Amino acid sequence: MRAQLFYAVYVPTFILSFCQGMLALLLPVYVIDLGLSFSLIGIVLGSYGIGTLIGDLPAGVIQDRIDNRLSMIIGICVMGLGMLALSLSMQFITLVMCGISIGAGAALWNVSRHAYLANNTLNASRGRAISIFGGVNRIGMFAGPITGGYLSAEIGMHTTFAFCGFVALLALIFPLMFVHDSLAEVSSRQRTSMALSYRRMFSYLRRNVWQITPAGFGMICAQTIRAGRQSIIPLYAASILGLEVDRIGLVMGTAAAVDMSMFYPAGLVMDRFGRKFAYVPSFLLQGLGMALIPLTGSFAALLAVTSLIGFGNGLGSGTMLTLGADLAPPKGEGMGAFLGLWRLIGDTGHTSAPIIVGTIADALSLVPSIYVIAVIGLGAGSILGLFVPETLKKGTTAGAEPAASG
Repeated sequence: MRAQLFYAVYVPTFILSFCQGMLALLLPVYVIDLGLSFSLIGIVLGSYGIGTLIGDLPAGVIQDRIDNRLSMIIGICVMGLGMLALSLSMQFITLVMCGISIGAGAALWNVSRHAYLANNTLNASRGRAISIFGGVNRIGMFAGPITGGYLSAEIGMHTTFAFCGFVALLALIFPLMFVHDSLAEVSSRQRTSMALSYRRMFSYLRRNVWQITPAGFGMICAQTIRAGRQSIIPLYAASILGLEVDRIGLVMGTAAAVDMSMFYPAGLVMDRFGRKFAYVPSFLLQGLGMALIPLTGSFAALLAVTSLIGFGNGLGSGTMLTLGADLAPPKGEGMGAFLGLWRLIGDTGHTSAPIIVGTIADALSLVPSIYVIAVIGLGAGSILGLFVPETLKKGTTAGAEPAASG
């Protein structure tokens, strides 16, 4: 099973997160050089999230209708082509359209790999399997900014965007070769209509409303601080500290290195002690670290604070995916639609973060927007800790319903 997950999920996840890591560094710096206002910068950086918001629910239904393999292939193709198109984009509107297309492809890729993990792991070991997935994602996010900063300095932004797109398309090899659904599973999915998929999901939501509602609010806050740090750190480093792109890449890469060092301990904590023991301190630490950013006045100080944020985020490696898989209905009962909704909830926070940052920064300054994101991070830890029941149920099967169902 580990070998199956390695080739089907972990390797393509690394490739695509590597490319997304490059974009996380390059896009903020590129749009600053275009002379756009903070509000327009926020829209450009949020366009990826807008694409995922548009694509999440359709992706969930598609996942219930077609096999994992085809879902992954379509998602990777759309992402890779969107990244290639960035190399030809020099205007605000084209940058936004590219971001939306990348996000829409990512929605299908995210839901399909999430469903694959939920279907192929047990509850008692799911934390480790998904935290390894989260760690692989972080390794890519570590290598991406460093590589992107170096390449952009050597060959230019547009050529680096093109390189990013070609590398992303290489990920197609792995679902083509290593992901296979049985004919019975494919036939069952093809008989699942969109209406039936949604009916099953909403019936499940009604039965578990007191668990899923606070989990959803916590998910929004969690993804807001995670996306907020990706916007705030390069903007603060470039516009306030005046750091060059290679130094900004080193800051983000170092934070990612600390982040990725925590992924396996996070999985052990989730499976041994419970999900809460990982995600509550994770988001509290991220909120604290975010609040410290405006107090930094040098490269070294920013490096230290972003490393603290990276430690907190690493402790939460895979936690929201694990929580979603724990809460999901059983296979064949609307799992794809539910996971699409779960991604939509999280992507709402992910999309809102750069827009919040840009709007507040234009109205006041960048620093107040940082404090707002910090408060949201502290709220994530508080909501998930106080109002969401523990979902670790040793000995249950993948996709089992929460015990509180009914």
